[in-house]
Amino acid sequence: MPELPEVETVRRGLAPVMEGQVMARVEVNRPDLRWPFPERMAERLTGRRVLQLRRRSKYLLGDLDSGETLLIHLGMSGRMTVSGDPLGRFVHDHPAAQKHDHVVFHMESGARITFNDPRRFGAMDLMPTATADQHRLLSVLGPEPLGNDFHEAHLIAAFRGKNTPVKSALLDQGIVAGLGNIYVCEALFRCGISPLRKAGQISAARVATLVPAIRDVLERAIAAGGSSLKDFRQADGELGYFQHSFDVYGREGLPCRTPGCSDTIRRKVQSGRSTFYCPSCQR
Repeated sequence: MPELPEVETVRRGLAPVMEGQVMARVEVNRPDLRWPFPERMAERLTGRRVLQLRRRSKYLLGDLDSGETLLIHLGMSGRMTVSGDPLGRFVHDHPAAQKHDHVVFHMESGARITFNDPRRFGAMDLMPTATADQHRLLSVLGPEPLGNDFHEAHLIAAFRGKNTPVKSALLDQGIVAGLGNIYVCEALFRCGISPLRKAGQISAARVATLVPAIRDVLERAIAAGGSSLKDFRQADGELGYFQHSFDVYGREGLPCRTPGCSDTIRRKVQSGRSTFYCPSCQR
């Protein structure tokens, strides 16, 4: 599933052709994805101007001049790709319609944004912009890891007395929003913290090191256009490249990259997800 860097990469790719632009026509080609689409979604979107395209955790949020906000979640295999941009930022002509093109946004500028989702785990919803933070998917989220509300004191307090493994704690979207399996593994490796260690048993000083490490790995991933493992593509259809910089994720059995370490990367299943780590470097 796309994590924060992938969703932010998509947002940055869509912003030039969506922000300030009018959706001249919207096609909704099926009644649902993971959940039913909101009532009269195509009608409520058609003719509306996108005032701002922002991100909260792994959700895209398009604020409209109607006073509503469009929420988009990419799910497991969702892609939003741009074609026909008249200003030349996206060089692709409009492709032929594909089987899983479930929602198509025809912009007044001539650009077209297509939401394609073969596995249909994505989602869209419409809500009042004024109360968007109270939406059931957004109200439970913790602070953004790249925002000012995510700091050492917050993480230390969140971990205090917590009996779950630190990896599980960091995947808790109520503690920090947007982190997923890949980037938690990478951040823990950078801090030398074992993903198996209980969150509440890690010293405050070591917990504090996670904040800059998380920010750094996310910023580097965004700069690389995210990580393309299976389905993820940027808005222009290109792959992300951060997977080539993984220190531990997906490297089971390969040598640890820490200078002087002779151990290999191990894989362990935690809560149904693969965890990758170096048992020598991470304690």
